[in-house]
Amino acid sequence: MRLTVVGCTGSMSGPYSAASSYLVQARGADPEIGEDRTWNVVFDLGPGSFGALWRYIDARKLDAVVLSHLHADHVGDVISLQVHRRWYPTGPLGPVLLAGPDGLMDRVRGLDGFAEDDDYEGDFDPVILHDGEPLMVGPLKITPYEGLHTVPSFGFRVEGPSEGDPEKRVELAYTGDTDTCPRIEEMADGVQLFLSEAGFTAADEARGVHLTGARAAEIAKKGAVGSMVLTHIQPWTDPSVVLAEAREVWDGAISTAYAGATYSL
Repeated sequence: MRLTVVGCTGSMSGPYSAASSYLVQARGADPEIGEDRTWNVVFDLGPGSFGALWRYIDARKLDAVVLSHLHADHVGDVISLQVHRRWYPTGPLGPVLLAGPDGLMDRVRGLDGFAEDDDYEGDFDPVILHDGEPLMVGPLKITPYEGLHTVPSFGFRVEGPSEGDPEKRVELAYTGDTDTCPRIEEMADGVQLFLSEAGFTAADEARGVHLTGARAAEIAKKGAVGSMVLTHIQPWTDPSVVLAEAREVWDGAISTAYAGATYSL
């Protein structure tokens, strides 16, 4: 299983990165063709990320898009994906799995401005996520965990085959947008890679919105994760500040995300 950071800037696109979007890939059997292939799943599709995704895969080969929540900085480029699938020069590409919280397709329609009777059936195969109910995409088992944010949100624990040994299963966890809460702590427990948002710093007093580097590190420490990558850092925030706050809490392997970073599990 491999993670590629497509976009990582918090709350908006930034000068060095698109907004939140993460590509997870794994080799596994495809019963339709009777052989193994690489499966491609994108978690979140914030502004600027669909174009950036083309740097890493042929976008026609996308198997699923999984949305942590329906804020624009995590879903805005779903419309670019829709245009790509409906109007591809050689003909429509057919529906791709699109998973997210309740209200998913209403949100897509609102972003796009299409007529109310457009059901996008030729573009998307919609799936509504529920806490604790796994979604299977090829060899990847994706389990949503309810987060604590200003709108309904999920983090995801993703299990798949190891890059080094396909017979071995490995796990990563991605928080989406959340503050500290029991389900997100449970999600992170024991994973090899913890991809955690850190949209706030110690200077931000609001709760129930975002993690800080320190609060993310507390989750990593409690869960004995293998390593942690801090993401969703605002473009006006120096990542070294977030990193320093995290290191005050946990002395494990910590880094900050950047567009194009890859992690093999």
